[in-house]
This record gives sequence, C-alpha cells and structure tokens, in this order.
Amino acid sequence: MAVDYNIDARLIKEKIFIALVILLSILAIVPLFHILFSVFYNGLPVLLKGGINFLTGTLPPPGEELGGIGPALVGTFVLVFLSSLIGLPIALIAGIYAAEYPTSFLGRATKLLLQIMMEFPTILVGLFVMQILVIPLGTYSAIAGAFALAIIMMPYVAVTTEEALREIPSTYREAAFSLGFSRAQVVFKVLVKIAKRGILTGVLIGLAKVAGETAPLLFTAGGSTRIYFAGIDEPIGAIPLLIYQLIQQPYENYHQIAWGASLVLMLIFLAIFIPLRLKLREVRL
Repeated sequence: MAVDYNIDARLIKEKIFIALVILLSILAIVPLFHILFSVFYNGLPVLLKGGINFLTGTLPPPGEELGGIGPALVGTFVLVFLSSLIGLPIALIAGIYAAEYPTSFLGRATKLLLQIMMEFPTILVGLFVMQILVIPLGTYSAIAGAFALAIIMMPYVAVTTEEALREIPSTYREAAFSLGFSRAQVVFKVLVKIAKRGILTGVLIGLAKVAGETAPLLFTAGGSTRIYFAGIDEPIGAIPLLIYQLIQQPYENYHQIAWGASLVLMLIFLAIFIPLRLKLREVRL
C-alpha cells in the first residue's frame, strides 16, 4: 500500500503551525499575567496594612508611616468626570457624523483625524494644553488636566461609535425612513439605540485609557498629594501622577505607597470594565 507523503507533510506542517500559534499566544499573555501578579503581590499587603486610611489619608513625610492616597484618588475621579463632560458629547457627535457621511470630504477627514489622534503621543497633548491653558492662567489646574484627558479620550469613543453604527444593516435605516422619520430621528432614536452596546464599550475604553494617563498630567494637573480637590482652577492630584512621583523617591514607604496605589488603580479599572464588558461582548441586533 502506497503512502501519501504529501498528506503526511501537510499534517506535520499543520501541527507545527498550531503549536507555534499556541506558543506565541502564551508568550503574548505571560507579560499581562506577570503585571497583574506583580501588582497584586506587592500592592495587596500595603492595602491590607493601611486599611481605609490608605484610601482617605494623605502622603506622609519621607521615611515615616504609610499614609494614604486620598487626594490622588479623589483627583482621579474628578479628572475622569470632568474629561467625560468635555469629551464624550464631542466624541459621540464626531463618531455619528463619520458614520452618517462616510463619503463626504469632512466625513473622511474626521475619520482620518480620529485615527491619527489615537496614535498621537499623549505627552504632546499635555504640552499643547499647557500652552493654551496652563501658561495663560499661570497655574496648573484640574480643568487643564481634564481638557488634556478629554482630547485623549475622544478618538477612542468616536472611532468605536462609528464602527458600531457602521455594522448596523441598512435595512434598519430604510425601515425607519419608510415610517416617515427624519434623519435625526433615524440616527438618535433608532440607530444609536441599536448600537448602544458598542458605543458604551467605546466609552469604557476611553475612560480606562484616561484613568491611567500620566504624561499629559505632568504639564497640566500639577499634582496634589496632601490637599484634596480645591476647585477646577487649582492643581489636582491623580493616582498615575502620584505613582510616577513616588517611584522616583529613595524612600521605602513611598515605594510601598506606589505599589498600593497601583493596585487601587487596577481594581478601579477591573471593577468597572470587566463586568460591563462581559455583558456587552458584541452589538446584538
């Protein structure tokens, strides 16, 4: 009986390819699990030791007690909230416009600009906002930090909104027009409601992105480690900014606080993103 060596060679190549894919997949996720393990391993003892005071207290003097990250924690929520107020409405409108007028010059330019903004170095956004807000006002401020984060957030939300709307079959649009709806009613009462899961996913991605940003805040927010939120025109702290400042110090208690703050930031992200992302896995029509 003759042996088909071509079939055997194809089977061997297939098994090698599958093994290679599995190996590369493992290599891709190992760094992620290493980061998660490192943050939990080093941050959890700090969080347990500090207790509630770690979340409400202020930064202690160098080399002394553990203290807390209260001003930075409050500042992170304030900055995310303010940046959402500024960026989300603009991003949603931009995404809807790009989806509704994909062949127009302005629609194509909007989509291209959004894609460029997604890859734009965030530190340059901070420098831009410093020139137009921080220097004229003469001080770092919460509004400057929020404006920088809003610029960073917008392309992620807008692009996801455009993609979610573009995936809706044209029959839904045609059916809505046949009922006598205007274009605005078709978009906001029909299409946006159908694509709300995809849009909300984009919002979550944008929020997660800006919650962990550090570079633009160096030039805009200024940082506040011992004073809670004092107004939108005053410097404000943030957890990523606090971590960046603490790891540059030679003091052991500051390094411990940095690990604890990293765990808090990760827990905030996981608590918001994972449950909603599991429910909103796809746009179901």
